[in-house]
Amino acid sequence: MGFQCGIVGLPNVGKSTLFNALTKTAAAQAANYPFCTIEPNTGEVAVPDPRLDAVRKIAGSREIIPTRITFVDIAGLVRGASKGEGLGNQFLANIREVDAIVHVLRCFEDDDITHVEGTVDPIADAETVETELMVADMESLERRIAPLKKKATGGDKEAKAVLPIMEAALVLLQEGKPARMLPVSDTEEARLLQGLNLLTAKPILYVCNVDEASAGEGNDLSRKVAEMAEAQGAACVVISAAIEAEISQLDKEEQDEYLQTIGLEEPGLDRLIRAGYELLGLITYFTAGPKETRAWTITRGTKAPAAAGVIHSDFERGFIRAQTIAYDDYTALGGETAAKEAGKARDEGKEYIVKDGDILLFKFAT
Repeated sequence: MGFQCGIVGLPNVGKSTLFNALTKTAAAQAANYPFCTIEPNTGEVAVPDPRLDAVRKIAGSREIIPTRITFVDIAGLVRGASKGEGLGNQFLANIREVDAIVHVLRCFEDDDITHVEGTVDPIADAETVETELMVADMESLERRIAPLKKKATGGDKEAKAVLPIMEAALVLLQEGKPARMLPVSDTEEARLLQGLNLLTAKPILYVCNVDEASAGEGNDLSRKVAEMAEAQGAACVVISAAIEAEISQLDKEEQDEYLQTIGLEEPGLDRLIRAGYELLGLITYFTAGPKETRAWTITRGTKAPAAAGVIHSDFERGFIRAQTIAYDDYTALGGETAAKEAGKARDEGKEYIVKDGDILLFKFAT
């Protein structure tokens, strides 16, 4: 089960620096000129979760295996991308392939780093990218609506169901609002909207790339972005890509010492990764034994058989039940045996919706 967050933004805002820090590689060339990232670079990173080590210690596991999320560094966009300017066509094609958008915004002044628009204004930068995505979405919908109306008139049920969603999305876009702000009344409407694969329907996380001095509390520019994100119902985190690039090269002990000296509790990347994970509506459950404690990724609302299927398809096909212990019970009581004795180990059936942090043991028929 792969989940991808695409890192986007204007050229020279720190996308590739951030990506390099995320993946601890130099796979994406970070340079002070537009389009230094020509092909989308992809890197998988572990999702930081202190619960994993807590479970491992109690279970006595020899190793831990964290869950992972994929980040894609996508070439910088410029004004006119929806018309093919710069690397526009490639940008739009690449962004369609990701599940969520991590939009990096420059929130620092530096005369040595060129800004493609000539001035540092993260709100204007965000609007530039959003406008290009909205124009692309409007053109896509306008092309599709006319033939779909013919199908709906002819009695096509699927066309009749999706046409109102498309028309409502088009009106919203024409008003200058992204498709993700379209109110959907139920899961079926949400499914239909998702099926349109609109660029502005993808969930978005704004990353405020600040100077080193502002890494802890942010600055006036990042606060403006936070207000914009709140108004849109989007997420927002503050990070100094320069700091993250430095500490990504250090070992854990050196990282902790460095972070302490600059007054940070944890790497900004940890917050970014967790925010990206949450942005996709993902949660984690655990399996634990002598060999390994492992984190597994599922979407929120997943039922037990489908959660078992993430481990192996045979587990889902032959699902019988899932022994379930809540993380808080598991750690407070000291493990599976004590949880059973306290009546905190439950046998859940096919309709059980797995909760974040559940420790599960699946029973299945071979």
